Amino acid sequence: MPVTLAPNVLSWASAIDETTVDQAVALARLPIIHPHIALMPDAHAGKGSAVGTVIPTVEAVIPAAVGVDIGCGMVAARTRYTESDLDRIDLSTLRDRLERAIPLSPGNYNKAVRHDHTRERVRELEMLADSGGVDLSHSPKWREQLGSLGGGNHFIELCLDESGAVWCFLHSGSRGVGNKIAQKHIRIAQEQCAERGIRLEDRDHAYLEQGTAEFSQYLAELRWAQRFARLNRDEMMDRFLAELARIFRDDDAGESERVNCHHNYTEKIELDGREVWLTRKGAIDASEGRMGCIPGSMGTRSYIVRGKGNADGLFSAPHGAGRRMSRTQAKKRFTAADLDAAMQGIVYRPGDAWVDEIPAAYKDIDRVMEDADDLVEIVYTLRQVMNLKGT
Repeated sequence: MPVTLAPNVLSWASAIDETTVDQAVALARLPIIHPHIALMPDAHAGKGSAVGTVIPTVEAVIPAAVGVDIGCGMVAARTRYTESDLDRIDLSTLRDRLERAIPLSPGNYNKAVRHDHTRERVRELEMLADSGGVDLSHSPKWREQLGSLGGGNHFIELCLDESGAVWCFLHSGSRGVGNKIAQKHIRIAQEQCAERGIRLEDRDHAYLEQGTAEFSQYLAELRWAQRFARLNRDEMMDRFLAELARIFRDDDAGESERVNCHHNYTEKIELDGREVWLTRKGAIDASEGRMGCIPGSMGTRSYIVRGKGNADGLFSAPHGAGRRMSRTQAKKRFTAADLDAAMQGIVYRPGDAWVDEIPAAYKDIDRVMEDADDLVEIVYTLRQVMNLKGT
C-alpha cells in the first residue's frame, strides 16, 4: 500500500532514498500538478525529477519529465520453442547472429534500409511526419536508426517462463532522433518559462502550456517519437524472431503472443474528473487488463504483467528494477569478474564495458514486484538464458 510523503505525493517504494523523495516533493509543488504524483516501487533519483514518477499535469506538459528517450520501453514475444529445444542450438551462435542483425551501441545504425518490413515502417513514419509537420532536419539518419538497440540499460534477451516456453525480450526507445526532439523542446520550455517569469525550483521542471504553438509542435513531434520507439522495438523483435527461426531451420518462430509497452511518454486521460496529461517517467500503463513488461537487471528475473487499474497509483506500475547506485559508483565498486559471477548460467558477452549494469547496482526486482502487488498481477515470470547489450 502507498505511503503519503506529502499532501500530493504517494509512494509505493519500500526502498527509497532522500534525494528521490525531495525530487518528488519539489515537483509536486508545481501549480500544474493534479491530483497527486505517484512514485513507483523502482523510483530513484533522476534529472529534474525521479525516474519511476507518474506525473499528471493540467493543460501543460514537462518535456524533461518525459525525458530524452521518448517512448523507451519493452517488447516481449512468446515463441513455439521450449526449454528442451534449446539443447539443439548454440546460444553463443544466436548471440553472434543477433549482433550482426541488430546494430548495438550509441551511434551505431543500419547501413541501409533493407527489409520489406523496415520499409513499411519507414513509410508510416514518413507519412506521420508529413501530416504532423514534424521537423526531422536535425536527424538525417533517422531511417537508418530504425531497428537499432542503443546502449546503457538497453538489452536483448532470450528467456524461459515457468512452463519452459521460450520468449524473446528486448528494451529500447526512440534512439538519437528521439533524443534530438526531446532536447529541442526541453530548451524551448525553459526559455518560455523564463520569458514568462515562471519561477521553478529546478529548470528541468519547465513546462509548455496547452494552447500555444510550442505545445502543439511538441505534441506532434512527441507522438511521432513515441510511434518511432514502438516501431523500433517491433522491427528489432521481427529480426530477433527471424534469427531464432533460422538457427532452428524453421520458416518462423511460431510467435503466439506479443506485448509492446512504453515507459517514458505522456498521454491525455481523464483523472479525478479533469482532463490531464499523464507523464510516465519510468513507469508503464497498468490500466485494468493492460498487459505490460517489467524487466529485472542482468542476471535476474523479468515479468509479464496485467494491470489492476489502481486509481491511486494513477493506473501505472514500475518499469523495472530501478538503479540503487550510479554507473560511476558501480564501476568503482565492481569488476568484470564480479559481473561474470553474477551471470553464471547465462550466455552473454563478458567484459569491463558492462560492469555498471551488474545486478547489484539495481534494486531487488522481487522486492519491487512485492511493492507493486496492488498495481499489477504477474502473468509470466521470465528467466534469462542469453543476454546481449551494447556498450
